Amino acid sequence: MNEAIYEKYKRAGSIASSAREHGANLIKEGASYLDVVTTVESEIKEQGAGIAFPANISVNELAAHFSPRHDDTALVFRKGDVVKIDVGAHVDGYIADTAKTVEVGTHTYDKMIRASREALNNAIAHIKADIPLCEIGKIIEDTIASFGYKSIDNLTGHSLQCYTLHSGLSIPNVADMLNRSKPNLEDVLAIEPFATDGAGHVISGQSSNIYRYQSSVRARFIRDTKARSLATKIHKRFNELPFAERWCADISSHPDSSLKRLIFAGCIKQYPQLIDANHGIVTQAEHTVIIHENDCEVTT
Repeated sequence: MNEAIYEKYKRAGSIASSAREHGANLIKEGASYLDVVTTVESEIKEQGAGIAFPANISVNELAAHFSPRHDDTALVFRKGDVVKIDVGAHVDGYIADTAKTVEVGTHTYDKMIRASREALNNAIAHIKADIPLCEIGKIIEDTIASFGYKSIDNLTGHSLQCYTLHSGLSIPNVADMLNRSKPNLEDVLAIEPFATDGAGHVISGQSSNIYRYQSSVRARFIRDTKARSLATKIHKRFNELPFAERWCADISSHPDSSLKRLIFAGCIKQYPQLIDANHGIVTQAEHTVIIHENDCEVTT
């Protein structure tokens, strides 16, 4: 990795970390989901970075993949909510991905929040070039189990590359002995343990309001001019990074109908909400790291 790319990863990490903490501090009883995510995303842009994906607000049994619509003004945090805030920033495509959990006004789930955070810290302490990633999964699973909770078996961390949020490697959160992959020197990874008192397995729920452009040969057969124009604008503006429904308001007068047509045509992927199968509470912690020979460097 040359020095210029390294500095971009570091800059993205610093910005994402700052935005994460700012967003976490805004999560209070009665605060609006929409206000929190728009503030976080504005901070990322004001600091000179791009938004790598819509700020995620995942509450209670929802583990990942939710961001409010442009008109979700009634969604507010309630006392006792367990909130995961997941934030991504990029500098010229070089991404930082980070998350933390906040409990609103109570301390019922402090132990579970510590479980995911300690699992992350232990994984970071052991990960390095050429270590089998199944060993990292075992460390995460064992740490979370030591607190009396389950690690979610079908959510993983992931490698990052320029303008690619999920670029190949998966970092398991359980002892997956079939995953014999090893990170290479200078790989960039997002490590994200999830702890739960539920099933330890997520299922797909309703729409997350999060999408991603993907090339499709069927795109050429889209007859609706508004949908075709929106596809072009989405690809130009967001590349193939995830984007939010609310971001389309200024590039399309009727984004909902156009997005539906683009999903049908295979041009747009729609992410589902990911929910613990037994509706258990979920906590998350996440950092982005750069892999070195004998350790790693946290950027977030």
